[in-house]
Amino acid sequence: MTHAGARYKSKTLATWVALLGGTLGLHRFYLVGARDPWAWLFPWPTLLGVYGVHRARSFGLDDPLSWLLIPLLGLMLAGTMLRAIVIGLTPDEQWNRRFNSGARAHQSNWFTVIGVILALAFGAAALMATLAFSAQRYFEYQAENAATVSR
Repeated sequence: MTHAGARYKSKTLATWVALLGGTLGLHRFYLVGARDPWAWLFPWPTLLGVYGVHRARSFGLDDPLSWLLIPLLGLMLAGTMLRAIVIGLTPDEQWNRRFNSGARAHQSNWFTVIGVILALAFGAAALMATLAFSAQRYFEYQAENAATVSR
């Protein structure tokens, strides 16, 4: 995965980059580099979700496109928070074998633990909000359709 001349990769920094910029793929850019095709795919669903929030603020929650796009943002937030947790909880030996072979070894610290805790809190909140929003819109849509059919 790495070679002797590879740059040192901090697990703590990777955790915080995933926490703060994971929805844009910044953690992938940090760990793998700009040639990582997966990193370039991260911003698109995030930007579509942000566009959905913009549409909901402009046209109200009755805008069907906004309630289809907003869950993309929530899922990206929850997914990248999960990734931050996985990065932060990776054992130091495994991290160093994968990213720091031939370089100085990384030791976890309290900043890593705090990043994992924040990722758990934000990820859980994003996932629950996404599920609640999606379920509410789905059942409201079903109720509206039932009301138009029964007329």
